[in-house]
Amino acid sequence: MSASTLWCVVPAAGRGTRVGGDCPKQYLPLAGRPLIRHTLERLAMHPRIAGLLVVLGVGDVRWDGAASLNGKPVLTAIGGVERSDSVLAGLEALPAEVADDAFVLVHDAARPCVRGQDISRLIELGTAAGGGLLGAPLRDTLKLVDATARSVATEPRDRRWRAFTPQLFRRRELAEALRDAAKRGIKVSDEAMAMELAGHAPLLVEGAEDNIKVTTVADFALAEFLLEKTA
Repeated sequence: MSASTLWCVVPAAGRGTRVGGDCPKQYLPLAGRPLIRHTLERLAMHPRIAGLLVVLGVGDVRWDGAASLNGKPVLTAIGGVERSDSVLAGLEALPAEVADDAFVLVHDAARPCVRGQDISRLIELGTAAGGGLLGAPLRDTLKLVDATARSVATEPRDRRWRAFTPQLFRRRELAEALRDAAKRGIKVSDEAMAMELAGHAPLLVEGAEDNIKVTTVADFALAEFLLEKTA
């Protein structure tokens, strides 16, 4: 593997329960094809990505078995109950050519609209900083609510960012951070949280806010629109 390229782990073992139905959201149709296919093709188009490691759920029968995309290898592994379990399984299943100190991307299967230029900036700035993630500063007013959804306070938004993916870390450091969080019984919501708990300070790299995570039924229509506008 060239030193200028890196692998991307794509956790896709979740059920996407907020969308509803029996089909996991990553396989629901978006612009005529499964959501995950758009995500993988967007990633495979990037010149710095050498290959994709897709982490599937146990008994997944909907995966189309693609072995390559845009001339890049596509490998699979079986994930676990939590996202962190799946990411760890993906890291462990990467080819032997991916060194322990090599940087690896992790990207949500449900973020099909990530821009290639943002991936490039993350790789450039994140590798120099020892690790990082795409995100964007909070711009809306934040409210603290009580159990009845009544606003009881306005929260400061200074220095608050929304976290996106891809996230970029060294293979061994991220694997160790995920294992340590699991041993401590801490459920991490993303890879950066595991790295923070391990004493690291990942760099936030501002990316386009249309790098949305498809979570609800309404998001599918928005994502279809954005796919035509992003690259």
